[in-house]
Amino acid sequence: MKVGIIGTGSIGSAFAAHLARAGHELLLSNSRGGDSLAALIRSLGPKSQAVARDVAAEAELVVLAVPWDRVPSALDGLPPWNGRILIDATNPVEPGFRLAELGGRASTEVVQSLAPGARVVKAGNTLLAAVLARDPKQAGGRRVLFVCGDDVEAKATVVQVLGELGFATVDLGTLASGARLQQFPGGPLPTLDLIKLG
Repeated sequence: MKVGIIGTGSIGSAFAAHLARAGHELLLSNSRGGDSLAALIRSLGPKSQAVARDVAAEAELVVLAVPWDRVPSALDGLPPWNGRILIDATNPVEPGFRLAELGGRASTEVVQSLAPGARVVKAGNTLLAAVLARDPKQAGGRRVLFVCGDDVEAKATVVQVLGELGFATVDLGTLASGARLQQFPGGPLPTLDLIKLG
C-alpha cells in the first residue's frame, strides 16, 4: 500500500519505520523540506521518498503526525480527499501540557472538520514515541493501539495495516465515543502500554 506521512517527528518516524519494515511504499513530508529527510529516507530503504505535502496527502492512506498548533496549516490547501483514509495521530497539547481550546469537540472532530471528505480514524497517539517505535511483539503478545472512527470500512483497513505491523488493536467505536478516551491530555488511555496475549 502507498502511505503518506505528514509530519516526520518522533511519532511520524516511528510509524514510517514500522511501515517500511512491512514493505509499504512511503511518501514522507514535513515542514522543513526534503533535504531534512535524507537520513530518514536512507534508513527506511528504497521504497521511501520525500515529497511535497500535497503529494503525501494523495496516498490511499495518510498519517497525520504533526504538533497540534501545526494541524491547520498541515491540512490547509490539500487536494480533495475523496474518501481517502486519514489516520489522526495528533494530540491537542499546548505549552505546559495543557489541553488546547477545542470548542467542546474532541480533537479528532476538529481534524475531521479540517479534512472534509477524508475518512478519519484516530490511532497511534496514545503511546510515547519511544514505546511506539519498539517492536510491537513483546512478552509473547502484541502491543495494543486503540482505534476509533465513524467509517467502518476505513477503520477495518487501519486495523488490518496495524496488524500487519505487529500491533493488536482495541476498537473504541465511533469518534464521538472513542476520541476523547484516546485524547491527550484528558483521556484515560494515553501512555498505557498494554500487551495483548495470545
